[in-house]
Amino acid sequence: MKPPYDITQKILHLTSSISIKLGKIDANHLSRQSPRLRKENRIKTIHSSLKIEGNSLEEEQVSAILDHQKIIGPKKDITEVVNAINAYDHLNRFHAFSEKSFLKAHGMMMKSLSDEAGTYRSGTVGIVKGSKIMHVAPPAGNARNLMRDLFSYLKNDDDLLLIKSCVFHYELEYIHPFSDGNGRMGRLWQSVILRREYPVFEFLSFEKLIAHNQDEYYKTLSQCDIKGKSTDFIEYLLNILDRSLEELLQYNNRPMKVEDRLDYFASLGLHQFSRLDYMNVFKDLSSATASRDLTKGIELKLFSKSGEKNKTKYKLINHKNHS
Repeated sequence: MKPPYDITQKILHLTSSISIKLGKIDANHLSRQSPRLRKENRIKTIHSSLKIEGNSLEEEQVSAILDHQKIIGPKKDITEVVNAINAYDHLNRFHAFSEKSFLKAHGMMMKSLSDEAGTYRSGTVGIVKGSKIMHVAPPAGNARNLMRDLFSYLKNDDDLLLIKSCVFHYELEYIHPFSDGNGRMGRLWQSVILRREYPVFEFLSFEKLIAHNQDEYYKTLSQCDIKGKSTDFIEYLLNILDRSLEELLQYNNRPMKVEDRLDYFASLGLHQFSRLDYMNVFKDLSSATASRDLTKGIELKLFSKSGEKNKTKYKLINHKNHS
């Protein structure tokens, strides 16, 4: 059975706005996402998604863990971050329409945090904010069939994937199929679904905007429970996605810094190259600016240099350490 929701004028307007922005990003920017930007957005995504669930670690600590550094903090919070890093590292390997893949992702996300990691819950759960019960989930015995129906809708319904990703997110929160980790799985799996058609969502942190106003997130979920359909939540999430894409466009439209150019060029993996090769990638650069860039790359230990003048060659040293 198809989950209940209406296609409103606001939903049509937002999907159109999102589609226009996705077209601009695909045409002009997607091929030039620097490894630094990917890493920054991954940190923001993990930090924001876990912050919504009460994780106390700061962005700098999440970044340190990502770089395999030891930090001081609550063991549970550190485990949550380590697990989330592992789950998001597998983003490209999860299959959006596969329930088996979905359960595998939950197993990664909740490893050592839940006795039921990777399996549907066996007991009753709900959402509690302070002393107020916001939502009581359907009985545990119904969770498996409800999730099976939800995956069938996701795979077979003709609505736009943008809309279906929001519906899936809401219905997952409503069903609450896990004893713990439902919120972070809703946000993770929406990214998995969206990446199926729009690769840009690999390095877009819409979770950051949700985290900035958690009250609205939970209020909208509650409104949909009362109304018995997910229309309000679809509108809310599409607006979040639209704003996130606008932020990315503004970021990409700024003049590229030398570090961004070097990061991007190094990510291409050309082990030996000349200044002309560098200028062929950045066609607007003067030869003097290209030379300054490459000198900076040597200072940063991205490249080594051999030969003089027209015979100068550069070799890539180790891009991974820099990014």
